[in-house]
Amino acid sequence: MIAFYIAVTAVGLVALVAAVLGLRSRRRERSLRYLLDRADALEALLHTTRDRMSAMRTVVQRVPSDIAAVAHASLDAQPQVQQGLRDVLEHRLWISRHGLQASQRELDRACAALDRAYATISERLDRLENAGAELIDVTQASIDQAAREPAALKRAREDGGS
Repeated sequence: MIAFYIAVTAVGLVALVAAVLGLRSRRRERSLRYLLDRADALEALLHTTRDRMSAMRTVVQRVPSDIAAVAHASLDAQPQVQQGLRDVLEHRLWISRHGLQASQRELDRACAALDRAYATISERLDRLENAGAELIDVTQASIDQAAREPAALKRAREDGGS
């Protein structure tokens, strides 16, 4: 009878160890999948940011040159976007080279780093879009106002008035 209890306990311990190892393996797999998915999302966000910045350049061209100079400088972030894309590539290379051997703590840190980068860029893109919407509204209001000005006033400006 004691042998039976020992056998049941041994089988229970083996099942428990297998369950723990299975849980760790699934967590690790989820972390790796999350890293790859987050890298894809970050890359897509960087491409979206670059596209939105290019679209904003056309809006900025409609504003007065003194304001446009500052806006153009702000929109000239192609080097930062390229650096972000290189960073995503470095993350992918790290995952490829070290992902399977990395500890869960390292995987968790890598996930957190991608989350922080995504949140930062997403927040900046939101600010860019909000500023762009405001700029479009103000620019359109200025254009509408100029269209309503009397012709005599327009000529005075064109002849040298400000």
